[in-house]
Amino acid sequence: MEKNKNLPFSVTYIGGPTVLFDIGGLRLMTDPTLDEAGSFFKLNEHMTETKLKGPAVIPPEYVDVVLLSHDHHFDNLDHAGRRFLAQTGAVLTTRSGAERLRGNSIGLSPGESMEFQIPAGGRLVVTATPARHGPSGIEKITGEVVGFHLSIQGELMQSLYITGDTVYYDEIEKLAKQINPSYVFIFAGAARPRGPFNLTMGTNDALDTAAAFRHSLIVPVHSEGWSHYTENNDNLQEAFNILGIGNQLIFLEPGIPTKLFN
Repeated sequence: MEKNKNLPFSVTYIGGPTVLFDIGGLRLMTDPTLDEAGSFFKLNEHMTETKLKGPAVIPPEYVDVVLLSHDHHFDNLDHAGRRFLAQTGAVLTTRSGAERLRGNSIGLSPGESMEFQIPAGGRLVVTATPARHGPSGIEKITGEVVGFHLSIQGELMQSLYITGDTVYYDEIEKLAKQINPSYVFIFAGAARPRGPFNLTMGTNDALDTAAAFRHSLIVPVHSEGWSHYTENNDNLQEAFNILGIGNQLIFLEPGIPTKLFN
């Protein structure tokens, strides 16, 4: 990936699950976590989530679309992130999340889409994708989550997939047979805020995702910056290297716009 300050199709890693996309002048941001380091959220009497790193760069005052995998967990939407939603053209999220957030929020179920015009030409189709925030049976505890498939329609025909907070499971395997993204942004970190099980992708999930999307580059986010992440980028790199697929893994340098679709 090429690094530059003025790129028509780029991604900038802000921290945690938060990335900023510039798709031909259309700005999109995933799960806004914009508080400084030290903010925390008391999940229950036994667990407090603490933010270890602040945003790598101050985001623009306005983005066209926020892609919010879910609104009810602090490491996906913190205090400053919640305030930021009001400065956004539209917030795409789960149906239950849109009911809670109201305002400019639009709820999508997996398979439902919205289209946006790209200033540089063409259109962007955003489709909600399935996600399960932990092992089978966890849904009644962790709630509704979605991912997003972004498909550029026009002179440039490219796509990327954002998993949202999910583990690898059969619905992602099915999705891999339907789409062929250039990049898969996985929400990694093997988050364990509740017990001895992962609520986001660990190394095994990441490797399974890479195998399912074998023509895609895997871009980890949600892998560093919070106290309840139990794995990090070093773990991912080691696992991919051991299986001989280290070149399928791409890490973003925080705060630096990186070119998409070389």
